[in-house]
Amino acid sequence: MPEVSILAIIWFVLWALLWAVYFILDGFDLGMGVLLPFVAKNEQERRVIYNAAGPFWDGNEVWLITAGGVTFAAFPKAYAVMFSALYAPLLLLLFALIFRAVSFEYRNKVDSPSWRKAWDLCQFLGSFLPALLLGVAFANLFQGIPIDGEGVYHGNILKLLNPYGLLGGVLFVLMFAYHGALWLGIKADGELRARALNRAKTIWIYLTAAAVAFLAASSYFTTLYNNIFTLPVLAVFPLLAVAGLLGSRAAVGLPLLAWGLNAVFMLGATFFGVLGMYPALLPSNMDPAYSLTVLNAASSELTLSIMLGVAGVCVPIVIGYQIWVYVLFSHKVTEKELQSEEAY
Repeated sequence: MPEVSILAIIWFVLWALLWAVYFILDGFDLGMGVLLPFVAKNEQERRVIYNAAGPFWDGNEVWLITAGGVTFAAFPKAYAVMFSALYAPLLLLLFALIFRAVSFEYRNKVDSPSWRKAWDLCQFLGSFLPALLLGVAFANLFQGIPIDGEGVYHGNILKLLNPYGLLGGVLFVLMFAYHGALWLGIKADGELRARALNRAKTIWIYLTAAAVAFLAASSYFTTLYNNIFTLPVLAVFPLLAVAGLLGSRAAVGLPLLAWGLNAVFMLGATFFGVLGMYPALLPSNMDPAYSLTVLNAASSELTLSIMLGVAGVCVPIVIGYQIWVYVLFSHKVTEKELQSEEAY
């Protein structure tokens, strides 16, 4: 059997990293959108939540586009099969993100409670559905999807809503909601901050239960643990996830530290799942021989090497710009900011 190229392995790891970065960065603003109806008690608190996400959400979603772009360029066959097999949920994800984006811009265009309430609903659904769909999609990738030797998908959206897939969706919703509650604890003040951190403590309990259930279910529905048994050093990722989750709860009174530790949890969980699939990107549950792997789905060596050079130049620029944005808007959302013309 031909050997897998080093470049293909590098891009597989980078693919996992890009998804982890997206979950960490867009996860908190999606999480705040999910919490919007349950945390905000009045109009001012709702505006604080919007403005806590406002300067960041569009930059955060760049990493979703980047992850998709890397799939297309580095593993084009996997991209083609993935986006055809998961066409319906991905289309629903796209529309949810569009309506969510519009809610930021249009919510305050009309001074009407019913108008704002309608856009608040779009913000909630546009945050909840992507979190749920991403969890369902990745859980199904972990357990394998019904694709044949020609890459044809033998299923429908209802088959994706299986118990393991739905458990993955619940895990992602809770993970993002917890991440968002901690971020709100960083950006808000007063009663809203206290309420957000109290919600975070409650969500953590359900998140921990969901994470334990998902790990247990993964041993039955997937082969994610096989690579750890083969290469025990990979156990560092689930251990990082456990340490991050426990540490974030211990540090919840210091929300910035807790948020960072929860980011470690999300990073470890993502790498546990994606590296657990290796060498497959799209495992087939019809026959493992039909799986799309880093060997049969990767681009040419020339393409992968050019991509690596471009990424080495462009990604640090993007990271630098995003760090600058986070530093620039690192302050809490204040009454003065809510009165500015740029406020949401």
